[in-house]
Amino acid sequence: MLFLPQLLKLLFYKELQTKLIEANNGDTIQLPEGTFNMPGGLSMEGKENILIKGAGTDKTFISFKGQTTGAEGIKISNCTGVTLAGFTVQDAKGDGIKLQKVNGLTITNVKAEWTGKPSEKNGGYGLYPVQCRNVLIDSCTAIGASDAGIYVGQSENIIVRNCKAFHNVAGIEIENSSYADVYNNEAWENTGGVLIFDLPDLPVKRGTQARVFNNNIHNNNHSNFAPKGNIVATTPLGTGMLLLAAKQVEVFGNKIDNNRTAGIAVASYYITEKPLKDTAYYPYPEDIYIHNNSITRKRERATMQGRMGKMFRFKLKFGKDVPNIIYDGIADSKNARPVICLSGNNEETFANIDAGNSFKNISRDAKIYQCKGKSYEPVNLAKL
Repeated sequence: MLFLPQLLKLLFYKELQTKLIEANNGDTIQLPEGTFNMPGGLSMEGKENILIKGAGTDKTFISFKGQTTGAEGIKISNCTGVTLAGFTVQDAKGDGIKLQKVNGLTITNVKAEWTGKPSEKNGGYGLYPVQCRNVLIDSCTAIGASDAGIYVGQSENIIVRNCKAFHNVAGIEIENSSYADVYNNEAWENTGGVLIFDLPDLPVKRGTQARVFNNNIHNNNHSNFAPKGNIVATTPLGTGMLLLAAKQVEVFGNKIDNNRTAGIAVASYYITEKPLKDTAYYPYPEDIYIHNNSITRKRERATMQGRMGKMFRFKLKFGKDVPNIIYDGIADSKNARPVICLSGNNEETFANIDAGNSFKNISRDAKIYQCKGKSYEPVNLAKL
């Protein structure tokens, strides 16, 4: 027998899922004020120009705390012109909101969170567009993801702005994607604040042209709670920004403070020590331009946790004099272009740690990296 609260929960869930299935192109689906507990995941597929709108992030709560079916909280796929606005998704069994193969996506004033303490049992991603085009994520919040709070992967034409991310493993991550602007965001109390990754074994390879600018990336010193085996599980606490095998990235105008291990780290895929079998993958970073950032840190030792911690302690021996910008030094011998250009950063302390040569020739000389790198045009989202 179903008690009245259970019956009402089931009726609302079925009503909302029916609206998502039966929506006509151009419809608005209104989410009322209140907290609504979902027993299963919600999904929508193959629609055009749909607006899903709540009464506000502090008024409309879609909770999946008791979710028993579905791999995500909300999944939207194979759509054109989708807007999500003004609601909070909580405690999804898997990812909070996954959007796959959507062209023309706007997520504004949406929060994805796990309400308990940060835990590897939390879902991997809060806001999770993958294989999408023309993506705008604006004024959103992500809390508690065991992988990345705001993640855009294998996508093209992306803007992430005015967002907040904290208590995630990675606050904001752009992965295997091209033409991304990440700006005016705040990332704090994550393991890593902002990550730009290019990884093997994915259908979309060699992401390019990301601009990361005017962000406030501070105090990202949370312990890493990613499940073992995840690539972000290798991110050391205290990482402000990590550019892993990233290509054509311009980093400028950011305020990067009090990240214990590195303000900005640039590394090849080989630093992960994971096997590499994808012959079409290019594992080196290239064309990284870091300029006019404010980078500061407390005078303290870097993390002592995990393999990265051991590397800092026994190999690098920086003590409390940890450089703000760290490069693993593993470069493509066939590429004569500078991997990194540095210009106009305050406290531009630097180290090439020579990781590919057993750290034998660690150099803190930033002068050879003083150059003007490539700048890129702002991202323009296509009108559909």
